[in-house]
Amino acid sequence: MGLAPRSPNKAGRRFPAGGKRGRGAKGSGRPRPGRQRPSCSPPDGCSEPALDAHSHLSSEALGYFRRALSALKEAPETGEERELMVHNVLKEVEAQALALATNRTGSEIMQELLGFSPLKPLCRVWAALRSSLRSVACHRCGVHVLQSALLQLPRLLGSPAEEEEEDLEEEENGKDGPLETLEELVLGLASEVCDDFRFYCGDIHASFVVRTLLQVLGGTLLESERTRHRGSQSPDAQRAPARECKPTDFEVPETFLNCLRDLSSCFLKDLAVFITDKISSFCLQVALQVLHRKLPQFCAHVCSAVISYLSSRNPSADGSPLLLFLRDQTSSRLLEQVLLVLEPLRLQSLFEDHFQGQLQALAAHPIANFPLQRLLDAVTTPELLSPVFEELSPALEAVLAQGHPGVVIALVGACRRVGAHQAQVLQLLLEAFHCAEPSSRQVACVPLFATLMAYEVYYGLLEEERAVPAEHQGQYVALACSRHGSRVLDAIWSGAALGARKEIATELGERNQELMRDPFGHHVARNVALTTFLKRREAWEQQQGALAKRRRALNSILED
Repeated sequence: MGLAPRSPNKAGRRFPAGGKRGRGAKGSGRPRPGRQRPSCSPPDGCSEPALDAHSHLSSEALGYFRRALSALKEAPETGEERELMVHNVLKEVEAQALALATNRTGSEIMQELLGFSPLKPLCRVWAALRSSLRSVACHRCGVHVLQSALLQLPRLLGSPAEEEEEDLEEEENGKDGPLETLEELVLGLASEVCDDFRFYCGDIHASFVVRTLLQVLGGTLLESERTRHRGSQSPDAQRAPARECKPTDFEVPETFLNCLRDLSSCFLKDLAVFITDKISSFCLQVALQVLHRKLPQFCAHVCSAVISYLSSRNPSADGSPLLLFLRDQTSSRLLEQVLLVLEPLRLQSLFEDHFQGQLQALAAHPIANFPLQRLLDAVTTPELLSPVFEELSPALEAVLAQGHPGVVIALVGACRRVGAHQAQVLQLLLEAFHCAEPSSRQVACVPLFATLMAYEVYYGLLEEERAVPAEHQGQYVALACSRHGSRVLDAIWSGAALGARKEIATELGERNQELMRDPFGHHVARNVALTTFLKRREAWEQQQGALAKRRRALNSILED
């Protein structure tokens, strides 16, 4: 299969890294998405909703809750003393719930305290916030408290009811009527959100409550959303890749799934808003993920509505109107999610109606290449892979040169997943990285793939020289000192036999000091136990032999 025409300066090609599979990565051509949880400082020009005067939290009260949280963390995990402490602290939280929730430090403390709460105290705290629900949901700090309360449901749903003495105690203390159950409180929140759905979905803070509520109603916690929630307290967690993590499912009552269907129906009333507004669109994206797992038929209905709406816009456009939305920063994100949840037959139809003949143009576009990656991620049948491969394969080198390696990675992943075109895609990669001919260059492909550099750039040669450098033998040090190459070397090491490990360790040991000074290389040196290899070779061989035996035994068990 032929490649695209060679560019005049191809011999010195260095493929741009393009970026990670995340959206705001350097060089991806796509601005940072702004999907992370907003910080506790309001955006310019925005003001917080008015709160009651009694929402002020005194420094003395804040000090008390700090000490209480510290004491609970240090207390034994079980026992009467701990239960009494939790009961007393949460009584105080209930009394000052609004003040705590809308204070920056108080909100963080309250989120952690809710993690200790039994069923009834959580319901009482929730009920205390009920009268100010809208204000709390739209507050830059209060929203995190509501999310934390919702995220306690997997732990507390189905918990046995506590003793009736607590209900009697509440009545004696002047409580009005019986306490609502956790199920009633969640359904009540859903009802309020449904009554003003566009507002809650479109508010920069309240939209997080909607997204968490959708997951709780469906009994599915998406890892991406949980990571963002933790990110409000741990900034490092926000940078962790989330799309490879699996959701967590838990049992919910049938009323929750019925409510999920009703709430999701609200998206269909204002599709234009949820497709084009960045904040509102995030809510629909989460809904599709949850519906796909718990109500797949309704998910298919929503997807069909989205595709039909987009396909009917701007009918005079050249080609499918859907292509315009694939190039738009907001609507393309929604279409990515649609592609990931479509059933195979519907995906095949979508490709034939809207994508076929446009793949190379989409791969070159700074925004549209992302939904193309999701299309490739969703391919599961040879019938769909074959026309996609035929159309994209001649442009692999051009796509890499444009800084969109994610498209190539997704195509290779599709070939591996479906079990087709694997030899062809490998040959095309060898050609794209200029190491297909002469055949002696093929042994150098791993460092080229790992560093996204063509042969001539990596080895510092001119194309016409056609020489075979001595550096061909492995290049393990260069891999070890590269951000991406070090991961490749780790994978090579994991699958290598003892003889190959000796060869790798010998080459690395010759430049041990250089490795130890490198931020990536010193991790590789530790992984291969390089110090032991250099100083106590026999002990190293025994250690590696024992590891190999354990690995073989584990593989045998897994195969059985």
